[in-house]
Amino acid sequence: MTDDDQLMIRLQEGDNTAFDELVDQYQSPLIGFFLRNTRDIQLSEDLAQDTLIKLYQQSWDYLPVGRFRGWLFRIARNLLIDDIRRKTNDALVRAVKRPRDEEDDVLYRIAGEMTSPEDQADQREVAKLVEEGLQLIPEEQRQTFTLHHYGGVSLPEIAQIMDVPLPTCKSRLRLAREKLAEILNARGISSPSEGYASGDE
Repeated sequence: MTDDDQLMIRLQEGDNTAFDELVDQYQSPLIGFFLRNTRDIQLSEDLAQDTLIKLYQQSWDYLPVGRFRGWLFRIARNLLIDDIRRKTNDALVRAVKRPRDEEDDVLYRIAGEMTSPEDQADQREVAKLVEEGLQLIPEEQRQTFTLHHYGGVSLPEIAQIMDVPLPTCKSRLRLAREKLAEILNARGISSPSEGYASGDE
């Protein structure tokens, strides 16, 4: 049984401090996931809050079998889809708002993974290109990439969340990484190897 499972059992038993601990642990990853899909920090914070509220409301639906992260991000993805469908203006092309410093850190880390050591000196520029590149990737690929890199969700869990076979999930992640690498290469920034495109899962 995972630590998350134990927190959920405590929550199911009426211990609200367990909910506070889950909020502390997952609020930032949720905001990161929503931010990379909406590019709107206020909307991302609202959707993260809605996800955590649903976590609380649906806590009795959760079975402690070691799949909490996948269960939580399925709720998040469903809220994202609902929000996009509700809006007449596409939330995915909103103007970029300044992300939180910790979200920047994640973006810079990914930028660092995608570039050779020589190119990492100007990581802020690379991070900006990665951010822009994410908006050029098909939605299913972008969601797979952001769930994996910003949500820390494993590929088997993402396959469950998105209700697709694992090979499809792996293919979407590979295509997203390849597209980002192409965008960087077009700007004269070289990838360290094909390792990022095939990468660790």
